Amino acid sequence: MDDKKVYLEVKDHSVSGEEFSLLYNPELEMLSTYPMPSETDLATYYESKDYISHTGSRRNFFERLYHGVRKIALKRKLNLITSFNSESKTLLDIGCGTGEFLELAISHKWKAEGIEPNEKARAMANEKTSNAVYDIEALNALKPHSFDVITLWHVLEHLPQLEDHISIFKRLVKPNGRLVVAVPNFKSFDASYYKSFWAAYDVPRHLWHFSQTAIAKLFANEEMKIESIKPMKFDAYYVSLLSEKYKSGWMNIFSAFFVATRSNLKASRTGEFSSLIYVLKNS
Repeated sequence: MDDKKVYLEVKDHSVSGEEFSLLYNPELEMLSTYPMPSETDLATYYESKDYISHTGSRRNFFERLYHGVRKIALKRKLNLITSFNSESKTLLDIGCGTGEFLELAISHKWKAEGIEPNEKARAMANEKTSNAVYDIEALNALKPHSFDVITLWHVLEHLPQLEDHISIFKRLVKPNGRLVVAVPNFKSFDASYYKSFWAAYDVPRHLWHFSQTAIAKLFANEEMKIESIKPMKFDAYYVSLLSEKYKSGWMNIFSAFFVATRSNLKASRTGEFSSLIYVLKNS
């Protein structure tokens, strides 16, 4: 365990039921999942009909809520990248899932491509984007400094070779281009409230668990600086609903709403929202 202290013991609530430890790195103020599955084994932890981002299913209230909120979030994501006023409007979306964000960006004149390792999700994305989505191996074949914007919407926490991938993103983004990274924040109130039941730990699919300090230091190693940090307020409600299910066996809507609202109110003073979007500018 490299002398790192155990911060919390957490269960994989959605697929395997296995137990994992979260190890605390004091230098980065970051957690890592232990034991970390091999890259070969990691794919098996995504093999669930309940992994919503890889499907278009709307079988129940929770899935309908997820997709309803996602429509609003997609427009906000598009508005964010449009605000950068990129001349050539070239976009790479890493971990694009079933391709809704890419489809929206393309409809607004972005020259957009995507990376998605899940075969089924990639096939769905390619139907929407005229085959603009590739497997993860294609990252190494893309030309250096070819994208104005690279986005990772809740993806960075899934990448096994974290520092290597950050170096790749640095290579692909243009000088003065932006990297947009959305990740859960384990320093939020809802994380401290739900503890081991906090759904955004999502072990072992989430290999890393970030703080604002961790993001700043990791990307500073590649000479990329945080330009702005934006809240994802809806995430507190989505995560709290799922956390309630893990904690008590059912989605206590009233309790989840109370905890999420309290989390957002506290974060309005501290900045520690359930999830955060980091806009990082390349040098």
